[in-house]
Amino acid sequence: MLSRRFTFLDHPGPLAFAHRGGALEGAENTAAAFERAVELGYEYLETDAHATADGVLLAFHDHTLDRVTDRTGRISDLPYSEVRRARIGGVHEIPLLADLLGSWPRLRFNIDVKQTAAIEPLAEAVKHTNAYDRICLTSFSDQRLLMARAALGREVCSALGPRGVAALRAAASTSGYGRLLTGLARSGVPCAQVPMGFRGLPVTTRSFIRTAHAVGMQVHVWTINDQARMERLLDLGVDGIMTDNISGLRDVLERRGQWHP
Repeated sequence: MLSRRFTFLDHPGPLAFAHRGGALEGAENTAAAFERAVELGYEYLETDAHATADGVLLAFHDHTLDRVTDRTGRISDLPYSEVRRARIGGVHEIPLLADLLGSWPRLRFNIDVKQTAAIEPLAEAVKHTNAYDRICLTSFSDQRLLMARAALGREVCSALGPRGVAALRAAASTSGYGRLLTGLARSGVPCAQVPMGFRGLPVTTRSFIRTAHAVGMQVHVWTINDQARMERLLDLGVDGIMTDNISGLRDVLERRGQWHP
């Protein structure tokens, strides 16, 4: 299977991802959030990559500071000297992504590349921390994903972009999908990271999961905070769940004998 080629995915499943460190249980994308997830036994941390106007790489989700910090402004328009004064929830500094990669050298990071300007500093951070085998790249932009993989200069784990997800969904719902499956298998992408549904249409169906597995791809579902939904997805055979409710997902996996810290 494709997934077996990547160290990032070489772990007893289902994989448990602490989405932004566990946003329901504290300030998201902070060192404190990630530490809490690690203390609970999480080995997979999900975060985001943004760059300031002068190219400093942050672990931060939004394009602006407005929603979660005590300051305002678009990150890409501000120098780090200003952004570093922002406090998430009025308390926490915005962490540098390189610091996260360096602080936990045995943990694995699922990184959503939010802007093109973040690609080069991300490549430098991964190189500096030798984190190639500990990251998985994802993005809502196919072009950004291609550029990020190229910038890293060697094969790393990545998820399907929007076009790949659409192709996989089409293959799962169409009888004559041989050419689509061949293309997906040749892409070398080892996982699909998807929501349960999109614009009222189901995505993570039994057929979708079966089709992904047929071409060697894992299926990771985001962002699932309800325990009953977690149970249903695990029963369907998903390979990973991303959650803000990190205590809740750990409890579900422990009850099922599937928690592997």
